[in-house]
Amino acid sequence: MNDILKMTERFRKYDEAAAGTGEEHEFCPRCNADLTFQKDYSNLLPYWICKGCGEMLINPEVESESDVAWICDGCGRMLNIQPGFREDCGTWTCRECGFENRIDVSELYDSEDEYEASLKDPYKGLSDEEVLALSMYEELDTIGGRGHIHLIRDRETGKPYIKKVLTVYEKSVYEFFIQHPVRHMPGIIALYEGSNCLIVIEEYIAGLTIAERLQQGVFPPEQAAGIVRKVCMILDELHSLPVPVVHRDVKPSNIILTPEGEVYLLDINVAKWYDPEKSTDTRYMGTREYAAPEQAGYGLKASSAKADIYAAGMLLNVMCTGTFPKEKRAEGDLWKVIERCICLDAGERYTAKELMGELERLEQKKG
Repeated sequence: MNDILKMTERFRKYDEAAAGTGEEHEFCPRCNADLTFQKDYSNLLPYWICKGCGEMLINPEVESESDVAWICDGCGRMLNIQPGFREDCGTWTCRECGFENRIDVSELYDSEDEYEASLKDPYKGLSDEEVLALSMYEELDTIGGRGHIHLIRDRETGKPYIKKVLTVYEKSVYEFFIQHPVRHMPGIIALYEGSNCLIVIEEYIAGLTIAERLQQGVFPPEQAAGIVRKVCMILDELHSLPVPVVHRDVKPSNIILTPEGEVYLLDINVAKWYDPEKSTDTRYMGTREYAAPEQAGYGLKASSAKADIYAAGMLLNVMCTGTFPKEKRAEGDLWKVIERCICLDAGERYTAKELMGELERLEQKKG
């Protein structure tokens, strides 16, 4: 289990500081901080993390043969005091919440700070071979100011890649795309899953995101329609898989325009397999304004491929006007297409293939 902190001594009681008050104070044996004055402290708690030094201390009233406080990762309750607990049991099912904890004496932490640092270590739980493989890449810079996405370079070849450190993901989607790459989406090169996260190495696509391009001004309607039509071609491939994949995060920062005029859809971090039997999404994911109502739990069913069409409609309006429909609507026939894309009723929206056809007709009409 992860949440294990080594205890060197128990609470030290000392009442001289409260002489004449009738109170009994308790002090941390490491830093001598007065535990009694620490917020939320109670001498009825089975253990306490000292606010002064981060030491975890076991209440002297607790009957425990161990000098280690074992804490349930599920509910935070102390396992030592549960009947039958032993340090050599391998795993222990918490009597309070039913969570199965791994009991491993090799994972001990001297303080809460040390434990918290371990939770942020992206390489924790990886094999030596996996750490060595990752060391072959040099980190160059973060992408878009996001600390979990880095531009990296192969130290031997100099070839650039993208490294993502994800704590929310559907690993099976990434595994599928390693074996079945989708045209005009970055190829997945490798996956490394440790205790805290999934590290993804993927193809680097050079170009400007639509978000970056919008800083120069809005797109002409015909150009915007052409770009979104190409996005729909990618979505149609995702939605036509034997088990459809819903991207769930179509937005300007996830679409790249290459110098050659190609359009790429990025970022399957929150993508999911479509399950028609589900009545709601397990986790509500996506980006506000681009996320369909069903992605936030307001639909009658879980998000489907039609959620991506909602986002495509919002994207098209933003590309043409610089803002969302509630602020300013695109004009003419283009608005009629967008309006159907963003219907609250998912069943009324286009499919990706239908939207491709509508946008192509608009392009031909303007031509």
